[in-house]
Amino acid sequence: MTSATDPIDEFHAFPRTWGAEFTAVGEVRFRLWAPGQAQVALRLNGSETPMTPTEDGWFELLATGVSAGSEYSYVLADGTAIPDPASRGQKDDVNGPSLVIDPTSYEWRNAEWRGRPWEEAVIYEMHVGTFTPEGTFRAAIEKLPHLAELGITAVEVMPVAHFGGNRGWGYDGVLLYAPHRAYGPPEDFKAFIDAAHGHGLMVLLDVVYNHFGPEGNYLPLLAPEFFHEDKHTPWGAAIAYELAPVRRFFVENALYWLDEFQLDGLRFDAIDQIGDDESEKHILVEIAERIRAEFPDRHIHLTTEDSRNVTFLHERGEDGSVPRFTGEWNDDFHNAIHVYATGETDGYYQDFGENTEHLVARTLAEGFAYQGEKSKHSGKTRGVTSTGQPPVAFVDFIQNHDQVGNRAFGERLLTIAGPEKVKALFSALLLSPHIPLLFMGEEFGETRPFLFFTDFHGDLAKAVREGRRKEFEGHAGHGREDGEIPDPNAETTFTDCKLDWDKPASTEGREWMDLTHDLLALRRETIVPMLGSARDTGGRILKAENGLVAVAWRFPKGEIGMAINLGNRPLPLPDLPGEPAHRLPADAGEGGMLGPDGIVVTIKAGGRA
Repeated sequence: MTSATDPIDEFHAFPRTWGAEFTAVGEVRFRLWAPGQAQVALRLNGSETPMTPTEDGWFELLATGVSAGSEYSYVLADGTAIPDPASRGQKDDVNGPSLVIDPTSYEWRNAEWRGRPWEEAVIYEMHVGTFTPEGTFRAAIEKLPHLAELGITAVEVMPVAHFGGNRGWGYDGVLLYAPHRAYGPPEDFKAFIDAAHGHGLMVLLDVVYNHFGPEGNYLPLLAPEFFHEDKHTPWGAAIAYELAPVRRFFVENALYWLDEFQLDGLRFDAIDQIGDDESEKHILVEIAERIRAEFPDRHIHLTTEDSRNVTFLHERGEDGSVPRFTGEWNDDFHNAIHVYATGETDGYYQDFGENTEHLVARTLAEGFAYQGEKSKHSGKTRGVTSTGQPPVAFVDFIQNHDQVGNRAFGERLLTIAGPEKVKALFSALLLSPHIPLLFMGEEFGETRPFLFFTDFHGDLAKAVREGRRKEFEGHAGHGREDGEIPDPNAETTFTDCKLDWDKPASTEGREWMDLTHDLLALRRETIVPMLGSARDTGGRILKAENGLVAVAWRFPKGEIGMAINLGNRPLPLPDLPGEPAHRLPADAGEGGMLGPDGIVVTIKAGGRA
């Protein structure tokens, strides 16, 4: 932390290494790591000034008389002008000038907000560009009351780091400090977060630290050593996290979003692709520990996506505290549920094609389905024992951007499995002790697709189009000629994904909205109070065969029972603890039998001693 007398305190809670930063009123320090360049000049408002080389490849310049919104670029020895790789805002696209941003220009209305406990989290994943017709941060503000009234407590925003073009999922960002210009300036993202806090909603941001996108990444020109020549990810050369400037870029990026934008947490994308960090302390561990040290008085929640099914990043302290990461996206839950509902076993779903009911039950009771077993899909063993984790260490979903968008035609689960099965699974999602995540529109029964879309041109557009079609061959839902698969670069592919906001007012939409509201009220009143004191998964499998899955959980403050039948005939209802709190359909379980597409959830107060 900076000292109390340091003038930078007026602008930042901690010092920054990369980028353009106000150090006093009208005074901006520009700093760039460019060991691959012999000289670099700063072009500021049309004038160029050589930057001073310092130690270890850094270039620096302190400019005075600079106002917020000033345009600047870095000019290389061959005359190439590039944006700041740590740009806080862009004038236009990722190849144009960066803007000097004053972090104090936004006046927070809910500055006293400190977040919410993790056990209260009901997460709503949204893509800014398709969430509203306008596709902006400001337009999204108008929909926040809709979410709060339903009982949603957290909005998870898909990546907003500036990427090439106007349209995209956001996982190919290149300017990781700059909110995507098509969604609005940095102040608009702050206004969205501020408004969410005013409605009692946390805001989490998806960040991508495993690769940079294919358009607008100038780091290889500035610092070739930023990347490994001999290590690769599915998206290109691996990042050299062991180098101090590289490490600072990512550690400070995480702190930046949480500090300047007052976010309540981060979701770290595909951390299994970060690879082997050769440093004494793994980059992810350092990021998490720095965050915990810098924000001790706020509820900050950090989640990971990791196909390895590991637990070492998510371990709790003896008092239940979170020293590193809060939870992990549980792909096993989704994959098992998907096969259970649809019977599809293509691609990675083949791991769940046998003993499906048992795998569904195991994810509910224990967390992971694979806890060291060999995967048919990869041919490798995967996972570790997960029963020692608290139930809130698992973020569950029956659909999300990946699992819908990884289908060639972007069909949602409702389109594939039908409403009765999905309502049963939706009930299981919202009433299990794990943390539930809904994908935008799920709350009102949206059936519009969520396709993969980009905004590239020329050879890059062709490569993305052909590569995506080849990738789809391994996924369920391909089933048509390649020529019929929507072109990711076509604007209609993007616009077809925008939510239908007329749907909530329809008869079907109101039914889904009522179900969502009632389930979340039941969760808030009866299940959330059990979760704060739960130190392990607490689950046990009661039945898992012939289409029937039954699980029970026991915690210090109560018990939960759940039975689901997605089979084609009525089956005896296993003994569940407590009394029925939710039945679907309304007569489910009566006479001791549970019919097809039925679910019964029971609650018992008290729990184990």
